[in-house]
Amino acid sequence: MSNGQKKYLVTGGAGYVGSVVAAHLLEAGHAVTVLDDLSTGHREGAPGGADFIEGRIQDAAKWLDRSYDGVLHFAAFSQVGESVVNPEKYWRNNVGGTTELLAAMRDAGVRTLVFSSTAATYGEPSEVPITEDAATAPTNPYGASKLAVDHMISGECAAHGLAAVSLRYFNVAGAYQGTGGVAYGERHDPESHLIPLVLQVAQGRREAISVFGDDYPTPDGTCIRDYIHVADLAQAHLLALDAAQSGEHLICNLGNGNGFSVREVIETVRQVTGHPVPEVAAPRRGGDPAVLVASAEQARTRLGWRPSRADLAGIVADAWDFAQRLASPEKRA
Repeated sequence: MSNGQKKYLVTGGAGYVGSVVAAHLLEAGHAVTVLDDLSTGHREGAPGGADFIEGRIQDAAKWLDRSYDGVLHFAAFSQVGESVVNPEKYWRNNVGGTTELLAAMRDAGVRTLVFSSTAATYGEPSEVPITEDAATAPTNPYGASKLAVDHMISGECAAHGLAAVSLRYFNVAGAYQGTGGVAYGERHDPESHLIPLVLQVAQGRREAISVFGDDYPTPDGTCIRDYIHVADLAQAHLLALDAAQSGEHLICNLGNGNGFSVREVIETVRQVTGHPVPEVAAPRRGGDPAVLVASAEQARTRLGWRPSRADLAGIVADAWDFAQRLASPEKRA
């Protein structure tokens, strides 16, 4: 392997965020192996330059050896609603699977980990913007499973010298066009994220977008969320690999530090796409905080991370381009 090139295992690398991070690693000159069971990922999402293994994280010991310099761990179930009605699925996979992955890393002598965590670990915050020392009180099994993994990683670092960084994302959005024109973006089924749902209305695939609550204590009465471009997110993962230190579990929030309301997102989609987006009022959903905005100061200080694509219109435009590619096979790269 050439000087400076490293070898990484990316679990869940055929999913939305994992595929974009894998693409960035390849573009940085590293060797990448994607491990994904394709239960929610898509084979075509894994970058072409990566080795691909169709398999479960529970079986990572079959493939993980000392030749790897680190692991970037995205493989997890992430549907909040599903986690409420089927919590055992989330404990078994997200927690049990990561237990096996950590054991495989320990046995192979692979001592660097970047973990895809989530703002759902905080639950309903008492203060905004949210910092890493805010109380963690997840309101659903998905968030609880991710918090449990964070606790596991802390123990692994203290006991066995693992160098680990957990990145707690807020609302990831947008799409990324890599080298050769290959595009990576959201294609969840079912879809639960606001921007792709609103884009489906613009495409005529959905009649209207539901606005869950318009009486929140915000300027326009709708919830405010912090949106981060998936390419900015990917850059943070590469920086985290360099920042990881033996025996330390560093936790960093990732967000832009400002938020946009549901209605602002809908109006931005109208402006970017030029299509009407009908909306219908719906009751509030339980557990939806009025405002979720991150303080990413720790990521700036410890990782040297600076988001460069914070403009909502740009995020929506990239997501729209990807949605159009999916809708028109001849446009796919």
